[in-house]
Amino acid sequence: MFEKLFYAAVNDWGENVFYPTTLGYVCLIVFFILLIVLALILGGKSFKNGNMTRQLVFSAMAMALATVLSEMRLWKMPLGGSVTPMSMLFICLIGYWYGPAAGVLTGMAHGMLQLILNPMIYSIPQLLIDYPLAFGALGLSGFFWKAKNGLLKGYILGVVGRFVFAFLSGVLFFADYAPEGMNPVVYSILYNGGYIFAEAALTIVIILLPPVVKALATVKRMALGSR
Repeated sequence: MFEKLFYAAVNDWGENVFYPTTLGYVCLIVFFILLIVLALILGGKSFKNGNMTRQLVFSAMAMALATVLSEMRLWKMPLGGSVTPMSMLFICLIGYWYGPAAGVLTGMAHGMLQLILNPMIYSIPQLLIDYPLAFGALGLSGFFWKAKNGLLKGYILGVVGRFVFAFLSGVLFFADYAPEGMNPVVYSILYNGGYIFAEAALTIVIILLPPVVKALATVKRMALGSR
């Protein structure tokens, strides 16, 4: 079954990797759609008065912005990972608007979209950790969706969640890339923490600006259909 979904190839660094077949892409797209549907169902919102449509529209816009910004790399790491202009924020916003269930599931869907657009597959466990789990962790921001300063707290939690999975991936699947004499754990912390927390620091500075705080509060009211 695996051979029907993925085919083996050699990438630009001479590594043995896998890429989705046509059937594989179809399955990934179907899984992506199912995650979106589940996010809508489990979003914890009443769907009266067009709320379901509103959640779909705002989540789709946020995911689209995250996808576009993820391609605008300010700094790209040699083996994957990059600093982007706040792409993680827009996935965290979905959790901040609609709660953790919608946030995590939509984040996982975004991870599958990243896999479809830029596949880097070494094994099934690596695929799961690097894509749906790592990006789904950004939706943990939803645990602070009703808290004071909830976006800041939620964003930090989401970023830390993504870092944990990136760190695990580095230790479990990319330890051989650590420089000679360096502990793979230290290497993974430095490598993955470098680009993830650099983007987080830039984003936090921006979302703490008073005009941005006001604008994001207004957008949340619009996303929830409240005044």
